[in-house]
Amino acid sequence: MARRCELTGKAVLTGNNVSHANNRTKRRFLPNLKNVSLMSDALQRTVRLRITAAALRSVEHRGGLDGFLVKAREEELSERARKLRKDVLAKLAEDKAAEAAEATA
Repeated sequence: MARRCELTGKAVLTGNNVSHANNRTKRRFLPNLKNVSLMSDALQRTVRLRITAAALRSVEHRGGLDGFLVKAREEELSERARKLRKDVLAKLAEDKAAEAAEATA
């Protein structure tokens, strides 16, 4: 499994350990990935994702998983998240159409 956030695309960075004597050795900066279950209000189900702690804060800030996916850029998302985004947008459009039809009736 890739060390990449499924929502923000944040991945491993590389750099150097620099000693007091200025010796440089390669190192890796790993993202703070967590396995979380997030509730999708539109789909009425939970979704398990592997995301960074920063992405989890962003999800909460944008009003939940659905709000995050609606505002997210397509290229940042993983394949699973893209499919989830498509399902959420379709469900929201369906609900909006049903609401409009109900208002006219």
